[in-house]
Amino acid sequence: QVQLQESGPGLVKPSQTLSLTCTVSGGSITTSYYYWSWIRQPPGKDLEWMGVIDYDGITYYNPALMSHTSISRNTGANQFSLQLDSVTPEDTAVYYCAGGDSRVGNYNSWGQGTQVTVSS
Repeated sequence: QVQLQESGPGLVKPSQTLSLTCTVSGGSITTSYYYWSWIRQPPGKDLEWMGVIDYDGITYYNPALMSHTSISRNTGANQFSLQLDSVTPEDTAVYYCAGGDSRVGNYNSWGQGTQVTVSS
């Protein structure tokens, strides 16, 4: 069974860069036709898909966020990461990593989520 675990700072100052890592166990991030996503949920709002990195390391982003979002991977550590530049308080959210066999949606596994607050 694939398990995911997010890690990273819980508090980030405005204008700084948010970096989160998702560690995957029970499966490889290079498994063919499998996709690894970052999703967030701001307080009182719906889930928002941020982007995905696929089994070949190709990335796709939410157009609304792509100007300051980057997803990368470390195959040796079986991890993938999110970098969000120039954060504002509107980036305060619970951030989730998820895995599935579709580029968007149809997730088979989720991390537990990590709260990130952007505040000075």
